[in-house]
Amino acid sequence: MKNITVSVDEELYRLSRVKAAEAGTSVAALVRSYLVELVQDRTAKSRFDRLRTLQDETLAAIRARGGGLRAADNLPRGELHGRHALH
Repeated sequence: MKNITVSVDEELYRLSRVKAAEAGTSVAALVRSYLVELVQDRTAKSRFDRLRTLQDETLAAIRARGGGLRAADNLPRGELHGRHALH
C-alpha cells in the first residue's frame, strides 16, 4: 500500500476530523473512500460509454441491412423445432 501526503489548511483539517469522527472513521479512510469512488465512477462511465458505442454500432448495422426483423425472415414452425415434413 502506498502513502500519500496532502496539504490542507487548518480549518479544512479540523472540519474533516469532525466529519470522520461523526462517521466513526479516520480522515485517511475518508480520503481513501473518496479516491475509490472517483476511480470506480470513471471505470463505470468508461464501461457505459463502450456499451453505448456497441449499441449504436449494432443498430447502425441492422439499419444498413435494411431494417429490423420481418415476418418473411421467420422460419416455418416445423423447421424451427427441427421437424421436417415428410413427403
